[in-house]
Amino acid sequence: MELYEVIRNRRSVRAYKPDPVDPAALDRILEAVRQAPSAANKQPWRLYVIRDAAKREALRDAYAAEWFSGAPVIICACGLPAQAWQRRDGKSYMDVDVAIAFEHLVLAAEAEGLGTCWVGAFDPRAARRVLQLPATEEPIAMTPLGLPAEVPPARERKPLEEIVTCIG
Repeated sequence: MELYEVIRNRRSVRAYKPDPVDPAALDRILEAVRQAPSAANKQPWRLYVIRDAAKREALRDAYAAEWFSGAPVIICACGLPAQAWQRRDGKSYMDVDVAIAFEHLVLAAEAEGLGTCWVGAFDPRAARRVLQLPATEEPIAMTPLGLPAEVPPARERKPLEEIVTCIG
């Protein structure tokens, strides 16, 4: 699939088939994450790929939506604060770097014919407990991953003139 088509077709999928995710497709998706740029090439992230049904169900403590735990895979992206680049004023770029990597993940999944739904409205304490994350890692985003059972229609986007300002 061509890049712009992938971007246009990507949706937040909230219904998944129970079919397993092809391991080769998952490897390609994870490689896309590995190739994501980051500030000073620090790559301050770790991904947790959860296939175990009991662990996916336990993650409902962090995010209760049934469609979330019903996907055959859940991926949790964690930031590594101690490894993140910091701007001169002390601002950490960890969240930005993890977001770039996670966007590579959702676009690569779309290119593979798989659905995702970027979830940020979860309880990080519950995710930390369920996944037994070390204190050095901060859960930033999660997504289910699997074959879409249904694909929602495209949502309206703001026109360019509302989001772009050209200077010069």
